[in-house]
Amino acid sequence: MSAFNPSQALAQAMAQLPLIAILRGLTPAQAPAIGQALVDSGFSLIEVPLNSPDPLHSIAALTQQHPQALIGAGTVLNAQQVQEVHAAGGRLIVSPHFNPAVLAQALALDMVVLPGVATPSEAFAALDAGAHGLKLFPAEMITPATVKALRAVLPQTASLMPVGGISPDNMAPYLAAGANGFGLGSALYAPGRSAAHVRAQATAFVQAFRQGAPTRA
Repeated sequence: MSAFNPSQALAQAMAQLPLIAILRGLTPAQAPAIGQALVDSGFSLIEVPLNSPDPLHSIAALTQQHPQALIGAGTVLNAQQVQEVHAAGGRLIVSPHFNPAVLAQALALDMVVLPGVATPSEAFAALDAGAHGLKLFPAEMITPATVKALRAVLPQTASLMPVGGISPDNMAPYLAAGANGFGLGSALYAPGRSAAHVRAQATAFVQAFRQGAPTRA
């Protein structure tokens, strides 16, 4: 079996559907049904925030159930947590901020790492440190106009993923401004939400993305 290539894995997942399902509050008992609903809807990027109940067990269950998907953790705050996610089988690290130690540990373990940034200085620093893409957070304060300004100066190869308050109704302006994809939180999943509800929301997001995505040369 060939070694896992983080850059290649992210590129493949983004080409399939550049939407990250953020399952904050997911429990291990819910993980199989929710994961199946998402994968059936076309998702291949799934994160379980570490401030969820027993997140490492949920990550382990999801990775075993869907080895072809890129699954890992969100709200990763330190290098020790990166090691724990890796041990659970996760291959994706998402943070609300840019922490060089988190990024370095993820790269050392051949994991995909998407740090959170809100300014050009943070964005360039994260890319220089080896980030595979950038989580633009919180999107409530990073408007489509801001994304357009960032897109003008950042490398065209850098993936920009607004996260925070994203709904099917507000994706198109971000996509037109140059966003590559999104992280989807409570509009997609909330604790206690049924798999059928999540499947319906996932379908709505996929349709909105497909309709809003500009044709790229």
